[in-house]
Amino acid sequence: MNINVVDHLGMLGKNARDKVTGFSGVVVSVAFDLYGCVTALIHPGLDKDGVMREQQWFDVSRLNGGGFPVMQPPNFFVGDIAAGRKGPAEKPPSGKA
Repeated sequence: MNINVVDHLGMLGKNARDKVTGFSGVVVSVAFDLYGCVTALIHPGLDKDGVMREQQWFDVSRLNGGGFPVMQPPNFFVGDIAAGRKGPAEKPPSGKA
């Protein structure tokens, strides 16, 4: 399989689980670094008291996941966001993602 940048960005908004630790949640960011690492930030959601739990970065090769995104990610390829003329997409209310 030939994986590329578009495939990695396609992880945004989808559920993922780390194969090593079992940590799971929604992919809220994907990073590409100068040394060739591609990592994803996993947001585990809120605890039973409604407090945001700590997010963690994982190498994408350690993640299982997929399905449909919990919200539609922004279009990074066309339009104002792609051109750098618009800020982030609107975030869902807490606990609604």
